[in-house]
Amino acid sequence: MKSIRDLYKIGKGPSSSHTIGPERAAHLLKERYPDADRYTVVLYGSLSKTGQGHGTDRVLHTVLSPTPTEIVFSDEPLGQTYTHPNTMDLYAWHGEERSPRLRVESIGGGDIRVEGCADMEPPEVYPENSFAEIADFCRLRNLTLWEYVEINEGPEIWDFLAVIWQTMQKAIDAGIATEGVLPGGLGVERKAKTLYEKVIENEFTALRECRIVSAYAYAVSEQNADCGTIVTAPTCGACGVLPAVLRYLKERRRLTDEKVLQALAVAGLFGSLIKRNASISGAECGCQAEIGSACAMAAAAACVLCDLNTAQTQYAAEIALEHHLGLTCDPICGLVQIPCIERNAVAASRALNCLNLAFFLSDSQRITFDMVVKTMYETGIHLSQQYRETAEGGLAKLYDRRSRR
Repeated sequence: MKSIRDLYKIGKGPSSSHTIGPERAAHLLKERYPDADRYTVVLYGSLSKTGQGHGTDRVLHTVLSPTPTEIVFSDEPLGQTYTHPNTMDLYAWHGEERSPRLRVESIGGGDIRVEGCADMEPPEVYPENSFAEIADFCRLRNLTLWEYVEINEGPEIWDFLAVIWQTMQKAIDAGIATEGVLPGGLGVERKAKTLYEKVIENEFTALRECRIVSAYAYAVSEQNADCGTIVTAPTCGACGVLPAVLRYLKERRRLTDEKVLQALAVAGLFGSLIKRNASISGAECGCQAEIGSACAMAAAAACVLCDLNTAQTQYAAEIALEHHLGLTCDPICGLVQIPCIERNAVAASRALNCLNLAFFLSDSQRITFDMVVKTMYETGIHLSQQYRETAEGGLAKLYDRRSRR
């Protein structure tokens, strides 16, 4: 399993698969052919169907400028020659001579896979590849999960996570201070500031918890939708869940940043397990792979912040992912706004529910985290393609039909 550094990435929204991944691919093309007269990028699958809404063409033009660049949104069906629905072919031209094809897959969370370049893969960091193996290792050595992360990543991981946490907090602060309409044409108004500042007479505890954690999730997700700087956790589309839970519990329990970094490490561990053994790509496995994974990460982090044990932490993460199984990815107009922003808030609140259930019921668990990760992947690959980030099914299809009336 790879480092949690490979999971948490600082970048600009709105989509890790559609903006951060293609941005990295464009930089690679430009590095290989810096003197090209022009470039061509052909987008397939989900990159083609929702690329304009996600700003894929915009980021490609930005990176490859000032060299003229043609962006082709191909409607070619994905056949056996494609191994991922987020595929692109990149070419450089010198006069009429075209370079060999550079095929790149944007596999989720801003990661890319380059055809014929296995040496570009990040190194393996963790010997264990399932939670069962990790739990056994920790039990035999009397380790916590965050200590296990430090052993494998090295003590310098804390400096990295400190920067990640600082970036998450900046996104929250910017989001709850900003009003206005998000770009894209849907007319979606920012709601984080209103939620955060809402004054309710005799507000009971559960209602305040929902309001504040939702405000934080909205804040980060709205920053993402506005192409602001966020942290993939594990993706741009699900970036609001984990920061919201961390910030809320830190304030409520008056915790130190050191404790938050330990929770971030454990959240990254669970996210990396999902990434290795299933997928964090909405185009590959639906939104269960993005928001479901984020909810599992946040639930695990919440357990660390509340001093629950390893078994309870595993159970909370399992509950969170299990109850997102089958969740589709059908963003309206290909924008990371509806239902994405609201979905982050719901998942953040659900992570806190998972924490509470795990506190009381971990001794009754029947389904393991490893089992539900495998199930999520099998469910995802059997979802109809139109429900995996194509804007051709579900809410996107119904909204498009209504708007044409």
